[in-house]
Amino acid sequence: MTILVLNCGSSSIKYQVIDMNVANDPKLLAKGLVERIGLAEGILTHKPVGKDKFELNQPIKDHTEGISLIIDAITNPNHGVIASLNELGAVGHRVAHGGEYFADSAVVTPEVIEKIKTCFELAPLHNPANLSGILAIENLLPGIPQVAVFDTSFHQTIPAKNYLYALPYKYYEDYRIRRYGFHGTSHKFVAKKACDICGLDFEKSKVITCHIGNGASVTAILNGKSFDTSLGFTPVDGLIMGTRTGEIDPGALLYIADKENMDTAQLNNLINKKSGMQGLTDISSDMRDIEAEAEKGNQRALLALDMYRTRIKRFVGGYAAIMGGVDLIVFTGGVGENDPMTRLQVCEELEFMGVEFDQDANKGVRGKDKILSKDSSRVKVMVTTTDEELVIATDTFRLTGK
Repeated sequence: MTILVLNCGSSSIKYQVIDMNVANDPKLLAKGLVERIGLAEGILTHKPVGKDKFELNQPIKDHTEGISLIIDAITNPNHGVIASLNELGAVGHRVAHGGEYFADSAVVTPEVIEKIKTCFELAPLHNPANLSGILAIENLLPGIPQVAVFDTSFHQTIPAKNYLYALPYKYYEDYRIRRYGFHGTSHKFVAKKACDICGLDFEKSKVITCHIGNGASVTAILNGKSFDTSLGFTPVDGLIMGTRTGEIDPGALLYIADKENMDTAQLNNLINKKSGMQGLTDISSDMRDIEAEAEKGNQRALLALDMYRTRIKRFVGGYAAIMGGVDLIVFTGGVGENDPMTRLQVCEELEFMGVEFDQDANKGVRGKDKILSKDSSRVKVMVTTTDEELVIATDTFRLTGK
């Protein structure tokens, strides 16, 4: 069964084509990206395995047109990877927010679509774009099975003591204001993968996963289930991110709004797009740019990096406390997989927790799976590559493959 995986953003579509005919041996056939949807000049970059890359530059007015170009690319006689659409068995979609409706991925039905719409208010930048991909496939490939894989579903096992906020309870009853968490597909995937590599039983282990990229979160996984996570009602809470504040005293935001005469839209823009590493440094939201400036002695870059890494360490230590210990710490995501210094600074001085970090093993490790703790370490530490598209394909195969 060949599956098309779609991750639709507001102006982009990431995609992969994966052969799942053998469930335990999936094969990537192609991946690509559609960018600048709705702008004057759109871009399709198609990378078939074993063939030359194909690029197309033309206006792409909406997601339906973008997905149509993807379908043309994957079936093209020269750079395609399937002979016809008859080989395509199902389509899997990343959907950011499933609210409290979905504790698992779901086959798309009219009822599922309505529940995704209900969550628009919870993820206004993500869910409408995700749904546009589903509706585009309905239009272009009517009748093909579709599966929605939710970023929030893995975190539905978090107990109320960890997901509730100390607000009047009526706001949870009326509006479901609570911690939902995100990056769930990545956290579950890397935790299980790292446990397998380290010889640990995923269902009987205490794991802390650090998904660190432009968006970032830490999750406590207790006996195979999400127990707590740093992202909250929205993806702004927790760690310092590329342009997001992470955790902050809400009173400070009220003070700023009063002083600057900001309305809620302006405040939302501040905490989502103008803060984080970008706001701290005035350099960039990209860690590579900030690290380059830090090497030159830029004091704000050095301070921002110290704050960034200390915040991760704080969550790691806190989650070890609430689980009564930890067996495995995992780093993943763009920064987690490619920044040895962040991994080092998070793990150093954690010997009291049983972490014996191997600095030599950590040096130069980028984008591959590797154990970073010493053999004598009571707590294992790993860098593990994530593959959210594979998780989506696996769930799609699980729910439609029969």
